[in-house]
Amino acid sequence: MENTVKIRSPYDQKLVKELTLIEANEIENIIQNAKSLFDDQSLWLPAYQKIEVLEKAASIMNARIEELTFLAISEGGKPYKDSKAEVLRAIKGVKLAVEHISQLKGEQVPMALTEASLNRLAFTIKEPIGVVAAISAFNHPLNLAVHQIVTAVAAGCPVIFKPALATPLSSLALADILREAGLPSGWLQIVLCSKEAAEKLVTDPRISFFSFIGSAKVGWYLKSKLSQGTRCALEHGGAAPVIVEQDADFAEMIPDLVKGSFYHAGQVCVSVQKIYVNQDICDLFIQKFTQATNKLIVGDPSEKSTDVGPLINSREADRVAEWVKEAIADGAELITGGTRVSETIFQPTILFNPPESSKVSCKEIFGPVVCIYPFTVRDEAIKKANALEVHFQAAVFTKDLDIAFDIVKKLNATAVMINDHTAFRVDWMPFGGRDSSGIGMGGISYSMNEMTREKLMVIKSKNL
Repeated sequence: MENTVKIRSPYDQKLVKELTLIEANEIENIIQNAKSLFDDQSLWLPAYQKIEVLEKAASIMNARIEELTFLAISEGGKPYKDSKAEVLRAIKGVKLAVEHISQLKGEQVPMALTEASLNRLAFTIKEPIGVVAAISAFNHPLNLAVHQIVTAVAAGCPVIFKPALATPLSSLALADILREAGLPSGWLQIVLCSKEAAEKLVTDPRISFFSFIGSAKVGWYLKSKLSQGTRCALEHGGAAPVIVEQDADFAEMIPDLVKGSFYHAGQVCVSVQKIYVNQDICDLFIQKFTQATNKLIVGDPSEKSTDVGPLINSREADRVAEWVKEAIADGAELITGGTRVSETIFQPTILFNPPESSKVSCKEIFGPVVCIYPFTVRDEAIKKANALEVHFQAAVFTKDLDIAFDIVKKLNATAVMINDHTAFRVDWMPFGGRDSSGIGMGGISYSMNEMTREKLMVIKSKNL
């Protein structure tokens, strides 16, 4: 097996960098380094020191916005405007972690509620959970690293981070920044390794918390192999259904849905994929949605005007092309797109009414493809939206609050956006899938809480 990984530009496949993979036998030392650091409480970082390090890291990142933006473009292919937005989000994420450090606190537990509990004072305190092992996805190489690395550091946990091998450069840059900001050695170790070595890492009994962002197949498999006592948070994909009622505001809705559908070429776990449109406005919706989609600028992600760039590699472009071809053969109508612009760029594509059995209908597309389905009975649309195993974020467009609340109540999703696209997210809100889409909740403060555990202290005194 090759002991290096070649990082290639998704846009033109040019070699960006070649990095060395660690051997599986090196995992032992990496885990032991982290565990030894955690076991010696004299080495734990006090809150003020974590705040100083992270504040300085945010300042360094802010001074390197363009550098980090083009680094993310080079490895991930996300267009300039969106990569820059990711860098700005990542900086905000570090600041959010700093703000939440002061909120890692316990609470008093009432005593004297029974005679047996007289003369006692009880309260909880928060402690870091232990060594964190984190595996990340390719699609947001800097922001995801912040969500898994910075949260662990802020919670007081040594973290071992495995980035996606397609996009490791942004996390390596973040590691350099954290070191420059004063993070002591051992609190962050980044590993580039094979799947076998990664499995050895996360299933080790010395790992107290496993954070995973990526495919459901891999995530659920690794969860099944975790050691007893290892807690975890898994974030997988979804199909992001949208229900559009006849009173929806087209002027607001169309730009939102186009952005939510084709942002990062649809390579987002909550990207708009299935749009159920009231039959009375379906023709008009298709017309306006198609017009807006066709105005998107597709091409070189380094150009500031580009809206849609490449898929992460040619294999993914092959897969998307096959799924679209299958859907059309099954009876779907191709409204626009459906062809490749290059080896890795696929046109923003709209399909009308593909069968529910087609892959584009029943699996996560993770590409620039959106399916539109007409409906006459709202509950039937909701039933179809809920029929898949994946349930993450969803949306409804209507000006009728009664209809909106009815849909929110009935849709199986962790979050439902009203008059906004499914990919809306800010990093201080809870974010995660349910059912086969994941377990646990992300978001900066939520992840930090997941990486701590409570300890109860009870004091007995005759003077209490």
